[in-house]
Amino acid sequence: MTKHSARRNLSYAFLALSILLLASLACARTVKDDETPLWSVTNLKSSPKTGSVQAAQAAQGMPPAVNSESDSPAATPSGPVLTPTPDQPRVLPTLRADPIEYFIESGDTLGNIARQFGITWEYLGEYNDIDDPNQLDIGQQISIPPPTPDGNSPDFKIIPDSELIYGPTTANFNVEEFILSKGGYLANYEEEVNEVPLSGVQIVTRIAQDFSVNPRLLLSVLEHQSGWVTNSDIEKNQRDYPIGLENEQRKGLYLQLAYAANNLNRGFYLWRVNGIGAWSLVDGTILIASPTVNAGTAGVQHLFSTLLGRNAWESAVSPDGLHATYSALFGNPFGYEGEPVDTANLIQPPMNLPFAESEEWSYTGGPHSAWGDGSAWAALDFAPPGEDVGCIKSDAYVLSAADGLITRAGDGAVIQDLDGDGLEQTGWVILYMHIAERDRVEPGTYLSANQPIGHPSCEGGISSGTHVHIARRYNGEWIPADQEVPFVLDRWITVGTGSEYDGYLKRGRKQVEAYAGRSPDNIVTR
Repeated sequence: MTKHSARRNLSYAFLALSILLLASLACARTVKDDETPLWSVTNLKSSPKTGSVQAAQAAQGMPPAVNSESDSPAATPSGPVLTPTPDQPRVLPTLRADPIEYFIESGDTLGNIARQFGITWEYLGEYNDIDDPNQLDIGQQISIPPPTPDGNSPDFKIIPDSELIYGPTTANFNVEEFILSKGGYLANYEEEVNEVPLSGVQIVTRIAQDFSVNPRLLLSVLEHQSGWVTNSDIEKNQRDYPIGLENEQRKGLYLQLAYAANNLNRGFYLWRVNGIGAWSLVDGTILIASPTVNAGTAGVQHLFSTLLGRNAWESAVSPDGLHATYSALFGNPFGYEGEPVDTANLIQPPMNLPFAESEEWSYTGGPHSAWGDGSAWAALDFAPPGEDVGCIKSDAYVLSAADGLITRAGDGAVIQDLDGDGLEQTGWVILYMHIAERDRVEPGTYLSANQPIGHPSCEGGISSGTHVHIARRYNGEWIPADQEVPFVLDRWITVGTGSEYDGYLKRGRKQVEAYAGRSPDNIVTR
């Protein structure tokens, strides 16, 4: 087998490069609070409205709104291939119109700063009268000019939303059978991930499951960028960087594919909340997003914006780009189109807080990304009782929030399927993250609510303290905890603030605020 021997730590899957310096009890935050985006976010959907909270309260004690039997998965395109359903134009956030001040930090370069703010380094230097881009002083103040758009992005729809997520349409897709049948470089690939050898099949499957991204889309992106799926003779550079991200810290299929999945998710879920209005390409080009494309297409456009300049990007998102590659591998993607998740009418089944009734845990993380830093803000964090902070051993138990079958357990993650069909792609699914290996529940176990999952820890991903990270999916889509379907646990209802990790739990007149530590204000009980 083709081997890629460099060791890979699974924490890289979370795509974060730094850990909080101060000990806390939540997932490490990956976005600076003072980061300024390319656009002005003025049209984000609000936190749950009164009606949503009332619906969530009414849901307690009610069965799931949708029977999983109605969500029968499709294995292959069937029937006539129809024109993609038109999307109503979205009201997108506008580009930043005013300059902002920035202070040079250690490690900054003019190029890195320019890329962060979606402009060229030449424009940034000229704007600040900087003659030598290599002469920057720590603490030096510069002005970041507003970005200037270079045109509009196309409105061509590349894939339906159902082909971006790991949902019902993927349930009968055999990843191994497909990859081996193509006989490309991927079929014989092997890489060491966290000191465990994994085949190409295993890597694609793991990334699809963890990020909840459609494996057909991952394979299409991989084929489009490097030919790994069908071509056995791959150039050295493409063997190291099969997605096209030439970064020494991201060599090999696992990290490259994790990067792709994370950015597909980022574009998809930002589009869902009207949180992105333009694409900033790697050559500094800024293109206004088309308000009529769907979230699946936005996910693809975003990924390629992080990899390509204008000419290559416009080719990749055209009918002759990824769409054509996908169609050559699997047929027209719109032949697989499934029903979108209707969050406006979705009701969460009853769930309890994931710990014992007699215990006081700390609410350490409000709504934040479920996996990586690109998915929906679907996750909450809770830390066990105790005075110590940091990554400490805990004998407390994380308990199951609902009845369901454990489908996977490993590398800190436990997946519970609530409809019991054994498929992560259908119905409600709960992710419990940072579960210690000792005493952890085994896959194949059916748990009733309040039965042990395992102990909270720092295992799996990036964590600055012992805790459990819990998130929901429905039909493969991460369900935000701060939007139309708030997370409801023992009648505690999540309310977001618009800032990742911040937020509240509310139950009647009681309110608990998220805080990455221990405080009387973040203690929560059942």
